Amino acid sequence: MALYLLIGFVVLVVALTIVVSLRPNEFQVSRSMKIDAPPEIVFPLVNQFTAWEAWSPYEKLDPNMLKTLEGPAAGEGSVMRWSGNGKAGAGSTTIIQSEPNKSIEIDLQMTAPMACQNDVLFTFEPEGDSTIVTWSMSGKVNFMAKIFHLILNVDKMCGDQFTEGLTSLKEISEKEVATPAATS
Repeated sequence: MALYLLIGFVVLVVALTIVVSLRPNEFQVSRSMKIDAPPEIVFPLVNQFTAWEAWSPYEKLDPNMLKTLEGPAAGEGSVMRWSGNGKAGAGSTTIIQSEPNKSIEIDLQMTAPMACQNDVLFTFEPEGDSTIVTWSMSGKVNFMAKIFHLILNVDKMCGDQFTEGLTSLKEISEKEVATPAATS
């Protein structure tokens, strides 16, 4: 009987290894939203990490998250490091390219709960008086991450968070258009 259990276990491990190894080596998650505000209003809210507190879904995961900022206040070279609870994890984001009112490329380095490196891209496409904002993330998937992706629907999980963030970004941007800051 023990021999049959051992053979069954080996077959299961081999089958799982084959299934996991056949999964893609890369992933991409992307969501877009139309925001009734010009890129000049929306872009700065993404290009400056201090502005993320108002719209990023990740800020809500841990209200006591420790954050440090390095480099310039906005744009290329800006770095935000964070350490939070199990949901927020730990890592850093670095703006590696910032083309005003068009796109922002970010290097995302996670150290917890699982170490990984991902590329994040925000694009801002004008459409009349509005902006189509697209938030994308892509990266390589190692064997352990493939198992994680097999168990969890990463596109849905991250995609839902992106949609939540874009919805908050939309509300803030459209509110700013409706009630522009007073000028001196």
